[in-house]
Amino acid sequence: MSDNKKLTDSGIEIKQLYTPEEIAGLKSLSTDLPGQFPFTRGVQEDMYRGKLWTMRQYAGFSTAAESNKRYHYLLNQGVSGLSVAFDLPTQIGYDSDHELAEGEVGKVGVAIDSIEDMQTLFQGIKLEEVSTSMTINATGFILLAFYVALAKQQGGDLKKITGTIQNDILKEYAARGTYIYPPKPSMRIITDIFEYCASDLPKWNTISISGYHIREAGSTAVQEIAFTLSNGKAYVKAAIEKGLDINVFGKRLSFFFNAHNNLFEEVAKFRAARRMWAGIMKDLGATDPKAMMLRFHTQTGGSTLTAQQPLNNISRVTLQTLSAILGGTQSLHTNGYDEALSLPTEEAARTALRTQQIVAFESGVPDTVDPLAGSYFVEALTAEVEMAAKQLMDKIDAMGGSVSAIEEGFMQDEIARSAYDYQRQIERGEKIIVGVNKFQVNSDTHFPLLKVDDTIRAEQIARIDSLKSNRDPAKCDQLLQQLNDKASSSENIMPTVIEAVEHKCTLGEIADELRSVYGEYK
Repeated sequence: MSDNKKLTDSGIEIKQLYTPEEIAGLKSLSTDLPGQFPFTRGVQEDMYRGKLWTMRQYAGFSTAAESNKRYHYLLNQGVSGLSVAFDLPTQIGYDSDHELAEGEVGKVGVAIDSIEDMQTLFQGIKLEEVSTSMTINATGFILLAFYVALAKQQGGDLKKITGTIQNDILKEYAARGTYIYPPKPSMRIITDIFEYCASDLPKWNTISISGYHIREAGSTAVQEIAFTLSNGKAYVKAAIEKGLDINVFGKRLSFFFNAHNNLFEEVAKFRAARRMWAGIMKDLGATDPKAMMLRFHTQTGGSTLTAQQPLNNISRVTLQTLSAILGGTQSLHTNGYDEALSLPTEEAARTALRTQQIVAFESGVPDTVDPLAGSYFVEALTAEVEMAAKQLMDKIDAMGGSVSAIEEGFMQDEIARSAYDYQRQIERGEKIIVGVNKFQVNSDTHFPLLKVDDTIRAEQIARIDSLKSNRDPAKCDQLLQQLNDKASSSENIMPTVIEAVEHKCTLGEIADELRSVYGEYK
């Protein structure tokens, strides 16, 4: 074997030259068309010629009022969808006045404790006119309730409200850690959301099954899609067991993937994932082609950004943007060049958005559907990524599916091993990271950083105190007891959660009520 052997980050060998021989056995090449099963080439016939991807910028920090200013700024700069980042206490079900929230309020996202915070967050923004993505999992049902309650207050038609909650708890157990309840009750809450949205919020994407955080934790591209699609299968099976129609809820499933620097492996990953998911849904009983489509949001790779020479990150994000667009994403968030150092400043967020706009309007990349189709290399690599991912999924199926594989620690161990191997390659100089282990400079260049003031916790506590002094405590107690009763039965909890937030119950109170029923996952 030549010393010049080249491998992708997933360990797939790259040949020096690709010829028609490499793709001779791929029957799909002559039959695959965009907008048709198995959707290898995209979920729309005309892709970006008909409508560009949604340009989202993930934002949220400090208080709802501060984040609202950033949303108005981004909307004025040309974003076509909002994407909300929540702080850690909000993600794990604690109000800002909880002792465990100290030091974390507003740091990695916005603090949302109540319906009043949600009103402030979207002040001056009509929910009927904007698509909102919320990166929230364990407390996703509560944030959705806040959003629905606010839409109703605005006089919005719930049938027209569009957006996504991440709502993917399995990847929290496998890779990220912001879970509250054990797996089985968590899955029950998710299927309650599916059921509620199918009847009351038909255009809402009820889950964004996330490979992003699996990749951020150190997985390879192959592991990212294998674990994500396995989790997707688990959610679909849980919904079918609840008696939901796969052809209805299947249309509201969406996915969330990462985009890293290996351009061709990333494009192959996106194409393979679409083809695999179409087959999985068909095997599970879907007959409507729309329920077999894998629609996905992409975020550029946070873990690929370097604190050294931060402006190099603009080039990395541009590469990753190209991989997402060439791979057929439905929406995209581009990271700021300063995100290895802090939350993005306004300038960095604007530059990140401009990266998308330059690709959209100056590059010619969106002018034709799936422009890399038919490339000997890309088609062969798509097939190799699919084959490797299927082998991993077969192992997970043999364990009894994702929940069992997570409970046995299989996914966690595989991700940890990949992360360790990658780090060792960097340390040995086998993998070059520009500006980190090669082409370093001795420079003290300082960038303006976005700092979140610790005093905002006091502001949030004052807001909570004011809220609680202006509500009907007996009604709140009654609704929390009603939620407890429903959680203990098989009745859908969502209508009661919505009513509770409308009567000013806080996020922490609702999360605690379910803690008393389900306990916490350790």
